[in-house]
Amino acid sequence: MQDWRSIVGRNVRRIRRQRQMTQEKLAFEADLDLTYVGGIERGKRNPSLLAMARIAEALSVPLTKLLSD
Repeated sequence: MQDWRSIVGRNVRRIRRQRQMTQEKLAFEADLDLTYVGGIERGKRNPSLLAMARIAEALSVPLTKLLSD
């Protein structure tokens, strides 16, 4: 089984790129620090449920989309 932080990070990056958003734009829309978003995308940060919910909302996807492998 893969590390769930890597799965979330990969999904956030993929969806963000599909939406043609920069990390800066995503961080602004989700009201999160840019370095925190970058850490999430690299699978280095352990995002809280609130942070993941904000990211999902900013990306206009259901939260479960960030967790699916």
